[in-house]
Amino acid sequence: MIDVELESVSKRFARSAEAAAVDDVTLTIGAGEFFTLLGPSGCGKTTTLRMVAGFYFPTVGHIRFGGQDVTRLAPNKRDTGMVFQNYALFPHMTVAQNVAYGLKVRKVSRADTSRRVAEALAQVHLDGYGARRIDELSGGQQQRVALARALVIRPRMLLLDEPLSNLDAKLREETRTEIRRIQREAGTTSIYVTHDQAEAMAMSDRIAVMQAGRVQQIGTPREVYHQPANAFVARFIGRSNVLSLPVTTADATRVEVALPGGGHVAAGAPDGHGLRAGDTALVSARPEHIALAGPDDPDVIRGRVTALEFTGMATHLTVDIGTEDGGEVTVAAVDVPDRVDVGDRVGLRLSADRLWVVRP
Repeated sequence: MIDVELESVSKRFARSAEAAAVDDVTLTIGAGEFFTLLGPSGCGKTTTLRMVAGFYFPTVGHIRFGGQDVTRLAPNKRDTGMVFQNYALFPHMTVAQNVAYGLKVRKVSRADTSRRVAEALAQVHLDGYGARRIDELSGGQQQRVALARALVIRPRMLLLDEPLSNLDAKLREETRTEIRRIQREAGTTSIYVTHDQAEAMAMSDRIAVMQAGRVQQIGTPREVYHQPANAFVARFIGRSNVLSLPVTTADATRVEVALPGGGHVAAGAPDGHGLRAGDTALVSARPEHIALAGPDDPDVIRGRVTALEFTGMATHLTVDIGTEDGGEVTVAAVDVPDRVDVGDRVGLRLSADRLWVVRP
């Protein structure tokens, strides 16, 4: 196990480029941690991973493994294992030959190679598959071969670039559980890249949310979900309503805001939020933390249902609250009276202990 540090790392692919692909990223990943880089396409997460791997060198900044500066070190000198999005398996080789490839390059003895390949295949639950051809395997099995090939060299660090993107939804869920199990058993420091929020939430010890080359927030899955740093994180992680509401009172940790149509509600706020009475606060309210109420009840947001969708676990409603910015609120309600339908007026009660003030 080894810790990883990125200090003020930026990457520009051309001097004429208007924006950096990665812009001033600083983060520390603990030894044995499963750390995820999460964000939309083009946000810089894969570029960051490739700089850690050594495939790209930073334009500025430093990368350290266990305190050692590896910023300009060649990829084969970094002792990392990589699992690519397309797996990059050799189709003319058997499963065992694919897994053994890294050991062969390192000139490991034949006896040790056979033993370690068998151990790696057992680790990914592919005992007895060594003689199979790659084209005889399912997508999920191929993914596990790629994982075994990365682990068999016993790397200091495991790097995974969107490894589940080619799998169907059910297989993705099964395989992400296997990857996390294997990583915990091996104890290898791991950096995982994905655009899938659910995947990141389910697998990670901590997450770095990225946008436009910059890190927007670093935290545990619970922290980035319940206490998003800004409006982008609130909307990108799951679904969230970000409401612009006038501040009535504020202290160091709570901000009270006025609701459209009357009433007040308090929301949690980060340190140094700087809001005062008369300011406008952006308040994140998750759909599942909004309860339906009567349109004439006190301390509710009033609106009209414009869409309704039953999904089994919950009913998703879109409610037009008639604010000046044309705001709509999404609600995920477990218990919805059968009489509620499109066009009905409803009240929305915000759960004060679940509201969070975010920055723009």
